[in-house]
Amino acid sequence: MMLFFRTLLLFACLAGAAAAQNPPRSSAAQPVAADRIVAVVNDEVITMYELRSRLDSALAQLQKQGTALPPRATLESQMLERLVMDKVQLQFAREVGLRVDDAQLDQALQRIAANNKMSLPQFRVALEKDGIAFASFREEIRAEMTIARLREREVDSRIFISEGEIDNYLAGATGKGGSGEEYQIAHILLRAPESASPEQIQKLRAKTDQIVDRLRQGDDFAQLAAAYSDAPDGLKGGDLGWRPLDRLPAMFAEVAVTLKVGEVSPVLRSSNGFHLVKLLGKRGGGALPAVQQTHARHILIKVNELVSEPEARHKLEGLRERIKYGESFAELARLFSQDGSASKGGDLGWIYPGDTVPEFERAMNLLSPGELSQPVQSPFGFHLIEVLERRVQDVSSDRQRSAARQTLRDRKRDEAYQDWLRQTRDRAYVELRLEER
Repeated sequence: MMLFFRTLLLFACLAGAAAAQNPPRSSAAQPVAADRIVAVVNDEVITMYELRSRLDSALAQLQKQGTALPPRATLESQMLERLVMDKVQLQFAREVGLRVDDAQLDQALQRIAANNKMSLPQFRVALEKDGIAFASFREEIRAEMTIARLREREVDSRIFISEGEIDNYLAGATGKGGSGEEYQIAHILLRAPESASPEQIQKLRAKTDQIVDRLRQGDDFAQLAAAYSDAPDGLKGGDLGWRPLDRLPAMFAEVAVTLKVGEVSPVLRSSNGFHLVKLLGKRGGGALPAVQQTHARHILIKVNELVSEPEARHKLEGLRERIKYGESFAELARLFSQDGSASKGGDLGWIYPGDTVPEFERAMNLLSPGELSQPVQSPFGFHLIEVLERRVQDVSSDRQRSAARQTLRDRKRDEAYQDWLRQTRDRAYVELRLEER
């Protein structure tokens, strides 16, 4: 691998030298900039071409949002760090064998096209009219799906909520129903390395104070977030969207209730670094909304030392074909499902949000009543899922603990992900070369 890497570097250098010795002929004799390496991430590289392509897309996005554009050099540095973080996560996904196959990717693209009220061919034409190569867009969506599933596997599925935490939540004012108010906040994160020295922390705090000074002078929060925030939502101006108070990270929730709309918090310190929070809006009140329940059934094939992942998937594909040709789902579940629901024909009853693992819930939520899923992988094995019906109703008293557990999980999720990102980034070998000219 290192031999390949050195060969790649040598090739890049030789290509640059050849370009210098044999410049393209033109009447104006203008120099042409060759592509170059701007970062090394473990045994892979990021090129200036990749950086500029992503940067141009980001600038177009910011312009559509009406966000004041930060200096290009500043945004370039921030974008490079985001590319590094993406690269680190995709490398980790490959190491653990996590991938998004073409069939799953095609389904996602069809949903994106449908959300834009187009067929997939129409959506492709629209992208290309905007100057976006469909092949590149396709691979970007694959990368986003891979990172999302990696987050579910490495972070979301490992968040633990104790019974004591649920008791404390239900005993508190928010656990007894809450006001139903929603808050729209934006934030800026300056991430600290996991083992940051006192000098690094001091430097980071000084940088945060500079941002505070610029905000006091009237600079735009969204522009500063796009330019300096290390959070994944930085390019959206740090906007977290509308959320109930109890769905915000605890630190953000505590400060949000003290702010007036348009006001920015003092500097907040967490294990991830330094934060600034701005309250963009506040709305609502009254009772909490009802929740959607899904009545579903499934067939589970577990993966173990006797049954490999391909074998489990293949077995479910065969069962799916048998069901499509008229065999009873319930009977096949009783015969083949390796789950406690097998005796009930795979019937899981009415499922509330948060009752199942993220992979299962995400796939189930994409199904219409009567629709049969493709094989779905989760930590338990592979599932074949059928949605029977859906309904929306108030959370009954016997479901309060389940709802509280999901609320607490959502509250912890963002902070846990930032912790994991910081640790993963610090374990990687990263060499930035953007300043080399």
